[in-house]
Amino acid sequence: MYVFKIFYFFSAFICVSNAARILGIFHLHSYSHYQLGEMLLKELASRGHEVTMITPVEEKEKIKNFRIITLTNTFEHLKEMKFDMFNFAERSAFSSVFKMNEMMLPFIENTLNHTNVQNLIKSNDKFDLVIIERLLNDAFHGFCAHFEAHCVISSSVPPSYTSNMQMGNFVPPSYMPDLHASLSSKMNFFERAYNGLVYFIGIILFHTHVIPTHNDIMHKYFPTVSHHLTDIFYNVSLTLFNSHVGVNTVIPLSPNMIDIGGYHIKPTAALPKDLKEYLDNAKEGVIFFSMGSNLRSRDLTDTRREAILKAFAELSEKVLWKWEDESLPNQSSNVRISKWVPQNDVLAHPNVKLFVTHGGLLSTLEAIYHGVPIVGIPVYGDQHSNMKIAEEYNYGIGIALADLTAEGLLKCINTVLQNPEYLENARRRSKVLQDNPIPPLEKAIFWIEYVLRHNGAHHLKTASLNLRWYQFLLLDVVAFLTFLVIAPMFICYKICKKLTLKRKAVKKIKKS
Repeated sequence: MYVFKIFYFFSAFICVSNAARILGIFHLHSYSHYQLGEMLLKELASRGHEVTMITPVEEKEKIKNFRIITLTNTFEHLKEMKFDMFNFAERSAFSSVFKMNEMMLPFIENTLNHTNVQNLIKSNDKFDLVIIERLLNDAFHGFCAHFEAHCVISSSVPPSYTSNMQMGNFVPPSYMPDLHASLSSKMNFFERAYNGLVYFIGIILFHTHVIPTHNDIMHKYFPTVSHHLTDIFYNVSLTLFNSHVGVNTVIPLSPNMIDIGGYHIKPTAALPKDLKEYLDNAKEGVIFFSMGSNLRSRDLTDTRREAILKAFAELSEKVLWKWEDESLPNQSSNVRISKWVPQNDVLAHPNVKLFVTHGGLLSTLEAIYHGVPIVGIPVYGDQHSNMKIAEEYNYGIGIALADLTAEGLLKCINTVLQNPEYLENARRRSKVLQDNPIPPLEKAIFWIEYVLRHNGAHHLKTASLNLRWYQFLLLDVVAFLTFLVIAPMFICYKICKKLTLKRKAVKKIKKS
């Protein structure tokens, strides 16, 4: 017993001595984004690290080693801005890229200008590592520079052209679809041309507009930072992606780009009694419908809501609808509404036959984890590409919000329910998603602590990060080779023209 106590004492001492001070910034008002940050940071706190989290969500219970810096009044400010996310459904890829960048700026400014955040910046607090949820908020790299801490990125979406560029990982647009382009990895000539155009316009926009704008914001709120954002942007030790080969397009990754898709999925918990009875008694099956945590079903137009209700009324299955109001107009007898639904636990129920969803990545991951096929009504961001992948892997069907009719939705639902291939493919993908050498959350913690153990793990970075973007894309080489070809041709042309003029002049003199 005495030996055990000594061993325990030294083990605890080693853990404390290796503990790091970690700052996590998950500033978005979305519960799904908070959920990703909460799981990651609380797990780090449970390992003995001193963790501080910037978030608009207030923590109800106090947790050891875990401090919250609350972005108060964020939700009130969001209501004042009056964003209607459903408007994004009919935007083109180009319009979405511009609008999303514009839309995120107020959230960035409000976070950095918040009294609680400014107090932190001006305090004497020290951090060894900063984790930033990256979503069009590049000014937040100022946290890493200000605190002189290692920088880790948490990405709620799969690798994009921006994150690949940041990590020096070149993936051509010939098979990697842009998040806003609504394409799968199998593109025909015109789709590749369109995707390539979106890709290059996105890069140009990033360097000519996004970086300068965010550089100004960064220096406004981080006066101690002297470097330009361009120099700080690439100083990232690690990026963790909420993606997985079982659900997302497969692309090569650099050693410091780590897939941890599905790490937010917790073990299934017991359902509330009334909900469990409803699902247990649905012998004909249940269709679960939810538009996620950011989009609200009650904000659908009357026409679209009625189209959905009309389609549901034709089904023999029961429908569980996450509806954020007390009552649902013209609700059919087979539809049950609920303001809040424990989504992961419901999807795990054996009587749930289909998930009608907005196609968000967390929802898609949870559906596939439990082997439930999907019908998607994508609205914005990565939702379109998630549904294109679902169609490519044949575990779901997407229907555009603009094309939503009762007939169209009913056809999609019946196709997925009546064709056993969709269920088989969902279950096959479920096996792939769950078959990992270590759990995704353990994997995330290992790599974060790896960065700490190896003082930033700069040995994982590729040599491409030493190059400017035009060097990375070999544009300087292309320009030089073009010059080598054109210059001799131009010189020959000039010489030939001069000789021709001289010959004509001689002939003219002889004639005269």
